[in-house]
Amino acid sequence: MPDTPDAMDVPAACQTFLAFDFGLKRTGVASGNRLTRTATPQATIAAEGDARFAKLAERIKEWQPDALVVGVPFHPDGAPHENTLRAQKFARRLRGRHGLPVYEVDERYSTTEAHALGAKDADAASACIILEQFLRSLP
Repeated sequence: MPDTPDAMDVPAACQTFLAFDFGLKRTGVASGNRLTRTATPQATIAAEGDARFAKLAERIKEWQPDALVVGVPFHPDGAPHENTLRAQKFARRLRGRHGLPVYEVDERYSTTEAHALGAKDADAASACIILEQFLRSLP
């Protein structure tokens, strides 16, 4: 099960990040940096398959992040499920296509939290929650 990475796992040179809340039809996006430890929601990508990856490539080119963060869902007891495997495959594909470090973060409850906050775009809000969790784990 992926956890928030140990401080030693993320080089100090990695300062800027794009995070993704993977979904079958939409992918939430957030940008953030190590200095402020905050994340900002970006427009959600509403696309599937290769169209999704083309839009992701545009975002990555625009933001030029040092690394990527992907939320990976689990059951409340920590057990994986079908979407766990899908999110992990998504992370592997990003790593292979862009050659950037990709960190997987346990994202249990991020969507629930986003809805509880009354977020207009729950996917982007979830990506922010995932990224801020990751950033708080860094030294």
